[in-house]
Amino acid sequence: MISIQCRGFIAEKGLVCVMAKSGKDVFFCKECGYESNGWLGKCPSCGEWNTFVAAPAAPKGKAGGALSGFSASQNEIFRKTAAPSLLKDAKATEKTRTKTGLEEFDRVLGGGMVKGSLTLVSGDPGIGKSTLMLMISGNIAQKMKVLYVSGEESAEQLKMRADRLGISSDSLYVLAETSMSAVYDAVEELSPECIIVDSIQTMCDDNVQSAAGSISQVREITGALMKLAKTTGITTFIVGHVTKDGAIAGPKVLEHMVDTVLYFEGERQLYYRIMRCVKNRFGSTNEIGVFEMTSGGLKEVPNPSAAFLEGRPEGVPGTTVACTLEGSRPIFVEIQALISGSNLNNPRRMSQGIDYNRLSMLLAVLEKRMGLNIVGCDAYVNVIGGLKIDEPAADLALVAAIVSSCGNFAVPENSVFFGEIGLTGEVRAVSHADKRLGELLRLGFKKCYMPAANRGAVQELEKAEKKKSDPAEIIYISNVKELRW
Repeated sequence: MISIQCRGFIAEKGLVCVMAKSGKDVFFCKECGYESNGWLGKCPSCGEWNTFVAAPAAPKGKAGGALSGFSASQNEIFRKTAAPSLLKDAKATEKTRTKTGLEEFDRVLGGGMVKGSLTLVSGDPGIGKSTLMLMISGNIAQKMKVLYVSGEESAEQLKMRADRLGISSDSLYVLAETSMSAVYDAVEELSPECIIVDSIQTMCDDNVQSAAGSISQVREITGALMKLAKTTGITTFIVGHVTKDGAIAGPKVLEHMVDTVLYFEGERQLYYRIMRCVKNRFGSTNEIGVFEMTSGGLKEVPNPSAAFLEGRPEGVPGTTVACTLEGSRPIFVEIQALISGSNLNNPRRMSQGIDYNRLSMLLAVLEKRMGLNIVGCDAYVNVIGGLKIDEPAADLALVAAIVSSCGNFAVPENSVFFGEIGLTGEVRAVSHADKRLGELLRLGFKKCYMPAANRGAVQELEKAEKKKSDPAEIIYISNVKELRW
């Protein structure tokens, strides 16, 4: 048996042909962007299976760091502004941040947008990303020149939406184009201070021989926009769509390339939208912003706790209030639990807004440590408002809701729960208990169930309550067996 290299299969004389590499195609992982010269069944980087797709190799950039699509004069400017400089001479002050006019959005960014930064705003289609970015561009245009590039809508459609949102500015320019060469020409002509590209999947670079939205196109365009932002100081936002599995070319591939990654979350049938930061080179990654979708666009929710607790039933078994911390902001949310008998061999366990594995663990703790008979019951848990809770501090509130539903008696009115529960049933201390107690006072709750290990945080509460005639009652819990009311 002889093995030779050729460009096709020759099924004669027992020869085995091996396909020669053409040198034109490369393969990318749709999940993490890992690049390979050949197709792989499993990605060595993220470990996902069957995620490699073929795409033509991106052309090499011009000598001297030129950007494809820009004129020679424009590239000459880029070379001059990108000269090396001493780190101690760089002026990195908070003055480089610009407020966007939306406090919730500025909170997620870390205080405002940074000059020369590249931010990716991603989320499911139809969640409200374009509406949010158009509102932000209208606010920013009051201070600087803004170029809004839309590859999905015409200028007339953007005008209709802007009129509905009440946006009007003499410094907001709109470009309805999908060709990056047209974008480069507009940037050279207008010299804007901020660019918004909506969306990155619709843009196409003529120098890349692949369809718009492919991984090679998205990577090449984002790389050019990144260099443009860093060399000229233009603040750039790009919008990317995400499917349920996150496999579409864009956000998952580009997260390592951009400075900030924002996810716009929420159910389209619900009013509330949550902006969450998962990567931020200029601030915290734990902050969230809450918006409400109205007929006049997105409206900021400065007091999310009151919004999430609106309409909460009183005196009903299976409902509690949990104090969770999102970044530096304490938020009170309602957790509901329903425990009912089941005729199934395998009772159902369903959770919305809380990790399913966390729910299963807490049910096992309650059955083992408190003696509750839940093994033959269906268990349903829901966080009202569409908020997803990842913090263990919500364990105590979840357990209280389950105990309340299982015993068919309501928890005391105006009470709040927070604390982490371990496998032995102990209630462990949580961080920033003073902030949680401060929010409790501000919202007027009268009773708080909290870990005994957080007694020190109560000193601040006692100082604030000396002037009040009706102070809040603190119940310390060190083990789930002590959960009584």
